[in-house]
Amino acid sequence: MLRLEYRFLDEERGFPIVSYYDPISKDEILLRFACDYLVQDHKVYEKTSCAIEDGVYIIYVKVDEEKKIKNPGLIFMPDWKGIRIEVRHYQKETKKDLLIHSFTFFDSQEALAHLMSDFIYLEGKEWEKLFAEVDENRKVYVYYAQPTSAII
Repeated sequence: MLRLEYRFLDEERGFPIVSYYDPISKDEILLRFACDYLVQDHKVYEKTSCAIEDGVYIIYVKVDEEKKIKNPGLIFMPDWKGIRIEVRHYQKETKKDLLIHSFTFFDSQEALAHLMSDFIYLEGKEWEKLFAEVDENRKVYVYYAQPTSAII
């Protein structure tokens, strides 16, 4: 098994570790590398970059002070049952991210393909991805999108 570390992007402090996973599967590392945000405990972290250093996978982050936790339930090292991805309609001005669709995958490559996709087609609409996050508090990956003008 492998090791994944989330580290603050702070060279002056020596890139302190926010959290780590040891052991962790390569599939989960790839899913997390595909996400722009991490929701953990009472904070939201924004990914700044990813790296591999001496066999350790690293995601560098900074705290996103603008994003607020909606469900602050604390879950450490979640026991994921399948891979859940919510597709949510991101509406910054209303702060209501309406659930459009929820997927459950048992194939990590299929889940990764969905997280990395720039567009997804649901309910007769084309949705454009804005960003994705892993929400450890709720044990779910979230794909935030806005509808395009394309109708299918």
